[in-house]
Amino acid sequence: MKLFKCSLLIFVSAIVSACGVFGGDDEVELPAELVRVDEEVNFRRLWSANIGDGQGDKYNRLQPVIEGGVIYVAASNGIVQALNLEDGRRIWQSRLGYYISGGVGLGGDYLFLGTEDASLIALDKNSGETVWVRDASSEVLSVPASDGEYLIVQSADGRLTGYDANTGDQLWIYESTVPALSLRGTSSPIIINNFVLAGFENGDLVSVAIDNGTLSWNSRIAVPTGRSEIERIIDIDAELFIDGGSVLVPSYQGFLSMIDITTGQTLWRVEESSITGASTGFGNIYISDDRGHVKAYRGGGTQEETVWVNEQLDLREISKPVSFNNYIAVGDFEGYLHLLSQVDGRFVGRIRVGRKGLRIIQSQGGILYAYGNGGNLVAYQIEAK
Repeated sequence: MKLFKCSLLIFVSAIVSACGVFGGDDEVELPAELVRVDEEVNFRRLWSANIGDGQGDKYNRLQPVIEGGVIYVAASNGIVQALNLEDGRRIWQSRLGYYISGGVGLGGDYLFLGTEDASLIALDKNSGETVWVRDASSEVLSVPASDGEYLIVQSADGRLTGYDANTGDQLWIYESTVPALSLRGTSSPIIINNFVLAGFENGDLVSVAIDNGTLSWNSRIAVPTGRSEIERIIDIDAELFIDGGSVLVPSYQGFLSMIDITTGQTLWRVEESSITGASTGFGNIYISDDRGHVKAYRGGGTQEETVWVNEQLDLREISKPVSFNNYIAVGDFEGYLHLLSQVDGRFVGRIRVGRKGLRIIQSQGGILYAYGNGGNLVAYQIEAK
């Protein structure tokens, strides 16, 4: 059974109390109040656009994709747009008769989207016209991956499925075991050469052949512990991050692991819990943990100690950290975009993108693209004061 978030606080502390599922006198931990920031940067808004209802009412992570000077973005209510990356001008818009829950994937001439009712949709990236629609095995909650020839889709029932990207014909299925209880969401598969990397709700990371789904290796990232079903949740819901010949794999109530892509060998791991993901920069590895703490680990070595930790966003449901220039960017549940220094983790700037939260941030060419949960997409240039 998938847990639906009434708040991301479900999955940190005060799990039951924060959502009001049961009564009682348990003290509820509240999100940290924001502290004043000594602004060291200016946010120069380059353009903004409205994209339907954004992430919708559920914990979707509809990630835009950028290619060739165009940003492609989808909203939960079926709006899909292609925008000029430089000025935000709309190139085309499609209104699909589906509720979108996974996307946007890009491969060759197509965009790929997954829906709540277990449909897969391929659109022509140049016009937005529907090319084909096929059935998935269940709801798609992550970004479909494609190299233009194959389409790889991870669905909520623990299945990884390969399709012909041009026709939508199903080619193979890889099935994982699904625990009794898990978080809502799945990490997105990644195509590396002729293989697909995918993380599952049971804590496994696998590599399978892209043409037939044959297992190459299976690496156990997390092992369930604890007495209750909630304590034993070990999902790999965070985005996988490729770092040279290795992949960074965060897991919930498990580890942040560095895995060799070719062999599946664990190069190092450190105890961490994250449902958003990690990134790298300045020789560091950055991660947002499940309490909303942003941490920097030194890249290479044993990762036994952190370089710095910022705990001032405690329980504010922060996004995956995005590194760019000298900064780390994260969003929170109130729609604030926070900038931290990569050197020591101090705040250097803050701006509010929207009031419905911010969980999707991207960087391209030194520009930040913040996609608010309510559907506002804003491009910022960051300038030092």
